[in-house]
Amino acid sequence: MTTLAIEPLTAEAFRPFGDVIEASASVRHFSINDGFAQRFHDLAQIDVGSGGGRAILSIFQALPRQLPMQLVLLERHPLGSQAFMPLSGLPYLVVVAEAGPVPVLAQIRCFRAAPGQGVNYARGTWHHPLIALQAPSDFLVVDRGGAPGDANCDEHPLGDTPIWIKA
Repeated sequence: MTTLAIEPLTAEAFRPFGDVIEASASVRHFSINDGFAQRFHDLAQIDVGSGGGRAILSIFQALPRQLPMQLVLLERHPLGSQAFMPLSGLPYLVVVAEAGPVPVLAQIRCFRAAPGQGVNYARGTWHHPLIALQAPSDFLVVDRGGAPGDANCDEHPLGDTPIWIKA
């Protein structure tokens, strides 16, 4: 049995999987609107244009999960990136593995996203579906829309490989 350590979400630690989206002093930002607002600029590499794809904006509503929990599958989006920005002001978990034909299970990582931190999964990055923690949580999602027949979600069942997240 494998138990994943829960790491804090940082841009450096998450770089192999995509981008951390946050309004912090470490990202490019500047004053706009006559000084009444700050723009935190170009926070993620949105990659949705292959094969005639286009960016779509959605809201996902995630139900909370209870820890400990066993992971049962990972998924990836081979045709584009997928960005999640929490709207509920609550922490959540992000489980990822690097892009490849199949996820390398020994290299799965789990991050705790703080309120106000979003993630953008790079094209092909393996990830677990949303893991809200404390209450139902809404997420603003930017991902790829395309033709009805586009296959842009591959699932990899974890089967007999018990991987757990504990509190």
